[in-house]
Amino acid sequence: MDSSKYKVSIIVPCYNEESTIQLLLDAILKQEFPRDQMEVVIADAQSQDATRQKIEEFQHAHPQLAIRVVDNPKRTIPAAVNAAANASSGEYLVRMDAHSVPYPDYVATCLQNLEQGKGANVGGVWEIKPGSQTPMARAIAAAAANRLAVGDARYRYSDKSGQVDTVPFGSFRRDLFFAVGAFDETLLSNEDYEFNARIQKQGGKIWFDPAIRCVYFARKNLRELAKQYWRYGYWKFQMLKRYPHTLRWRQALPPLFVFANLLGIILSFFSQRALYLYTGVLALYLLILLGAGIKEAVRQKDLSQVIYLPVAIMCMHFAWGAGFLFSAILKK
Repeated sequence: MDSSKYKVSIIVPCYNEESTIQLLLDAILKQEFPRDQMEVVIADAQSQDATRQKIEEFQHAHPQLAIRVVDNPKRTIPAAVNAAANASSGEYLVRMDAHSVPYPDYVATCLQNLEQGKGANVGGVWEIKPGSQTPMARAIAAAAANRLAVGDARYRYSDKSGQVDTVPFGSFRRDLFFAVGAFDETLLSNEDYEFNARIQKQGGKIWFDPAIRCVYFARKNLRELAKQYWRYGYWKFQMLKRYPHTLRWRQALPPLFVFANLLGIILSFFSQRALYLYTGVLALYLLILLGAGIKEAVRQKDLSQVIYLPVAIMCMHFAWGAGFLFSAILKK
């Protein structure tokens, strides 16, 4: 393929996404960026559902959009990004997710920021939506955009542009991607944060623009949420061993919280004062979460959120913190 044929390659890691892949492709088709300057490269990790069939049906229905599917036999996200990037031909790479639905001006706004030199890697806001319409799924989506749960991760809530540590998905020049060494395939999560750390180490900026927007579908239930945040915590520690200076307070709090709970429980067996202190702090934590739950219940007009939102936030805190501590104990 002629390396100058496309200006933009949209690269998409994918596995068992039959329920959302068409939403993504529809959104890409509606991009305001010229279609003849854009290709889509999907790296599929040997999906076991109808994902590939859905992609093929879309290709036949919309031949005006260039779509390629490449195999990802390693079946990890960083390997998928690298496989798609290697198969791409665009001057710029715009990473998307099979769980996402970008706004019509997403690609055009990313390129505008890049061509204006605002950052080496540019991204924007996640508008987080429920993975289903159950009360728990709605609580998980709300928790994923709540500062009690995610701290100062600006891409989940901010409307102010500026330099940041990381952005979701990201867009960058193809030559930059390979110059900094592509994604580290030994990291099964936090691979984008580590990639951004290397960009910054070489003097590049990570730029957040809230005008760049996409809908992102959160996990559907607590089991999926716990697995996701355990993985985030586990691989965050592995990444921090290489770049300890990138640690932020929002990342330190969950493992400290889990450790404090374990310590409080143990000490409570030996000291009544420790028991009172621990239960007091725990009660304050639960009271703060209850307040957030009440606020969310009013917003959604759903009384069940008084309970469901605190449960979702606690799941995120404990899973992330426990994964981080487990990773630290293993020391691999």
